[in-house]
Amino acid sequence: MLSDVKNAYLLLGSNLGDRPQHLHNAIAMIAERAGVVSATSSTYETAAWGKTDQPAFLNLAVALQTRLGPLQLLGQVLSIEQELGRVRHEKWGERVIDIDIIFYDDEVVAIEGKLHIPHPELQNRKFVLAPLAEIAPELRHPVSGFTVTEMLAKIDDPLAVTKI
Repeated sequence: MLSDVKNAYLLLGSNLGDRPQHLHNAIAMIAERAGVVSATSSTYETAAWGKTDQPAFLNLAVALQTRLGPLQLLGQVLSIEQELGRVRHEKWGERVIDIDIIFYDDEVVAIEGKLHIPHPELQNRKFVLAPLAEIAPELRHPVSGFTVTEMLAKIDDPLAVTKI
């Protein structure tokens, strides 16, 4: 692998319409526009987090080898969300597709109001850690030093996350 290739980890979610198809379409578009999708987790179903009066989510994690920088990757992700029909009505609201950048190599990125990598809440969300542990169990958080498996083992998140 060339030195300018970075490993990014994304979490995809959908809770509206044909959820499996939305996830499939997003993966195809990520592969077409952002790099090589080197792994995808199983799909997991989870009750909505944050705003709970909405349909359950399907989530999965994607490992991506990319030459895009963090902001370029964010731009592609937002473009894909929009093309697949994402409309931002309210925080934590229903959505056709949601794509979050969870990790970008071992980099820490903090651009206020725009991008935070690693995702600032990943250690508190089982629906992020369960699929991520499937494809990158030994991946270390660049700030805490804990692996994904270690974070998942000690999480205190009551939401059921079910592999489907």
